[in-house]
Amino acid sequence: MTDSRGSWTYRELAGFSRRFSAWLRDRGIGRGDRLVVQLPSTRELVAMFYGASRSGVVFVPLNPAMKRFHLESVLSNAEPALVVVPGAATESPAGLTTAEVLDMETVWAETSAAGDVPAEPADGASGGGISKARPDDVAVLVYTSGSTAAPKAVMCPHAQVTFASRAIQRVLGYRPDDVVFCRFPLSWDYGLYKVLLAALGRSEIVLAGEESDLVLLRRMRETGATVVPIVPSLAGMIATLASRDTEPAPPVRMFTNTGAALPDATIAALRENFPGVRVVRQFGQTECKRISIMPPEADREKPGSVGRPLPGTRVLILDAEGRELPPGETGEIVAVGPHVMPGYWCAPELTARTFRPDPATGELRLHTGDYGSLDDDGYLYFEGRRDDMFKRKGIRMSVLEIEGAAMAVPGVRAAAAVPPSEAHDLALFVEADLEPQVVLRELAKLLEPQKVPGVCRVLKGFPLTLHGKNARQVLTQMLAGSDQ
Repeated sequence: MTDSRGSWTYRELAGFSRRFSAWLRDRGIGRGDRLVVQLPSTRELVAMFYGASRSGVVFVPLNPAMKRFHLESVLSNAEPALVVVPGAATESPAGLTTAEVLDMETVWAETSAAGDVPAEPADGASGGGISKARPDDVAVLVYTSGSTAAPKAVMCPHAQVTFASRAIQRVLGYRPDDVVFCRFPLSWDYGLYKVLLAALGRSEIVLAGEESDLVLLRRMRETGATVVPIVPSLAGMIATLASRDTEPAPPVRMFTNTGAALPDATIAALRENFPGVRVVRQFGQTECKRISIMPPEADREKPGSVGRPLPGTRVLILDAEGRELPPGETGEIVAVGPHVMPGYWCAPELTARTFRPDPATGELRLHTGDYGSLDDDGYLYFEGRRDDMFKRKGIRMSVLEIEGAAMAVPGVRAAAAVPPSEAHDLALFVEADLEPQVVLRELAKLLEPQKVPGVCRVLKGFPLTLHGKNARQVLTQMLAGSDQ
């Protein structure tokens, strides 16, 4: 395991994870307690993840870019026993929670100073008073944007995480000679599962989130990257850099994509600049991790498809009445299998709407809110969302959280966000006595960079529907008629 400051073997990682597990135990933090970490993705953070898992502690990784606006609601929801942040954090969460807040430098100095902790018995029996996790215990809370302004937490138990990881590995086939070059934070399940997949394949993983874009291709070459997880924006950057580079291409054998569909031109550019590479299309949600994967050996087949369901899982296409539709017909994508998570943390109503039992068998099914179809061979085709969720620059978000942040800007009286499309970027309309650039500047203090709209329009009054809601369609038409 490699980051910008060095490398560990898996043996060293295991040793540090045992030390951290013991450190948690010594502080009285055990099974079921929540550990919130808002840290960059480093070897130490991975050791903390595994150490928390050993003790049954719920690991809650937050994006380092999460601002106080969202952090306050997350900490209130998670009710952590401990919060760990960088020592140089500019905005301490100490005033937002009654939990103890420690800086990472102190935590890791104490963890590193501890003596070696013996490995657990091979039969998994606990020792030394450590409370072990059970398969149905929550391993991780993954906070993601939802249908409300505040982030929601998907409960990810050990059993579901383990099943999903092994099922994905069966399809992707990470190998001991692979070097997984990961640019994504552990706070996003895409990054977290790369750590798990690398461990299953006994592959090396390079945590490259702190690497500069300017040296991206050089670092891929230096580390010998063979597997590179991507989102469309990163794929485009890699393709552009590679097309201008005069050095031999890094030895990448597989790109795996999620976040949004890759443009055909980007796929073609990756294949041109990385001879023999597989560009693997995937589709999923944190609520079950992964729904479908295009088998790497079939990456040129079934254009437009996002692959087949994970081994041991099923995908149903249901109509509005919950009836299963035949191949070729479009309906809601519903995932069924051991990878379906049990719901959202402390959100029973939202859980009941999204995670519903099969009327006949009682098996839990994930109603994704996405539309698509299956073909006769069981390949899935994604066709769109029915709500206001969207992904931008690889990050999932909702218009409501953008609007909620805008309403927190002093002087903004009303706000409506319009998701990005092929015709325009993420746009925000506000009713305010402020200049557009002032609104965007204030939003940058509240939201992660990916969530700050690219367009802002100030209106004197909002167009409304007959029900008094923002007429988003009218706003979209206004965008189409304006000078972008």
